[in-house]
Amino acid sequence: MDLTPGLRRVAPPDLEAVGQDEPLAERIRDEIRRDGPITFARFMDLALYDPDGGYYRSKDARPGRPGDFLTAPETHPIFGGTLSRFVEGTWVRLGRPARFVVREHGAGEGAMAIAILGALRDAGSDILHAIRYQPVEVDPKRVAGFDYFLSDAGFAGAVEPADERQVTGIVLANEVLDALPVHRVVQRGSELLEVRVGLDGTRFIDVETAPSTPALFVRLAAEDVTLADGQRAEICLALDAWVAEAAAGLGRGILLLIDYGYPAVELYDPNRRRGGTLRAYVRHTVHDDPYAHVGRQDLTAHVDVDAVVRAAEAAGLAHLGTTTQAEFLVGLGMDERLRAIQTDPATTMESYLAVRSSVMRLLDPAATGRFRVMAFGRDWAADHDGAPAPVPGFGYRTKWR
Repeated sequence: MDLTPGLRRVAPPDLEAVGQDEPLAERIRDEIRRDGPITFARFMDLALYDPDGGYYRSKDARPGRPGDFLTAPETHPIFGGTLSRFVEGTWVRLGRPARFVVREHGAGEGAMAIAILGALRDAGSDILHAIRYQPVEVDPKRVAGFDYFLSDAGFAGAVEPADERQVTGIVLANEVLDALPVHRVVQRGSELLEVRVGLDGTRFIDVETAPSTPALFVRLAAEDVTLADGQRAEICLALDAWVAEAAAGLGRGILLLIDYGYPAVELYDPNRRRGGTLRAYVRHTVHDDPYAHVGRQDLTAHVDVDAVVRAAEAAGLAHLGTTTQAEFLVGLGMDERLRAIQTDPATTMESYLAVRSSVMRLLDPAATGRFRVMAFGRDWAADHDGAPAPVPGFGYRTKWR
């Protein structure tokens, strides 16, 4: 039995019972039988996003305690509550526009939105009359769930559908980029090979072939990366199109991206990540077999921070700064928010221990505190000396309300 700090004992998961989505697995096998080994990016796209069996298209729980992993918003509402100060600060820096949109990619069932809007409501913030929250999800069913839970929390009037119009405000994505499909490569002597997905009977296996696209060489060359002999790595070519599309929706304001990743020199360091960073998550268990539990486990790879910056700048955004999640949340006053919870007479010992445990995980560099927080602006406010105005939570202490 594992012990969840200060709360309860949790039985180890029965991974044998998870199984896989067999119809989806068979459709992937049929494609391989017909066309030969497929790129891992194609396999990952089907395993995660196929409309009839992909992991993120399922009706079953995904993020959250009953699902397979916890993102920061599901860890505790204090995460979104702290981000509310970033939202309000950005609104102020943009001159308090009468209409201010937060467009959240990967909004799920609204854990982040409810925490942000709830904190603004509790503080009596003036932004409440201006804010409109737009969820963006890969499956329309999830947007319906978002609408239901936001309405239940009293925020129906603040929610509206996302569309193609540019917005003034914030385009936000928390732990989205890590789930974009990646190509897998391996260095063999002086030759770069691509690791595709083939079949041994009905079993998915790695097959090393010539690269499917010169873009793989181009990405590594642009970052001055040479892999060591035998080193494996992931390259996310889908990142450029995703960032371009997200940036296209921002007329004025900030694109804020939060995810785990490293600059290229660290991401492709053969002494630290010789086997790559691809991981699978199922029932709060992490492992390295991407071919198990097809359609029923999450697949992720660390984000190339340098590639994100280049993609955003190519989309016409200015790089306003990159920091860690720990520095960002402390800069927004998370520690003060925790003290306020502690001194609240309504706070029980159990609830305080729960929030304190969550805060430690969110700030701990050995946990999620090392996540990168990247801010990119379009028509962002200028400071008195003409330089871009500071981004709330980046590199300085935001004053507590």
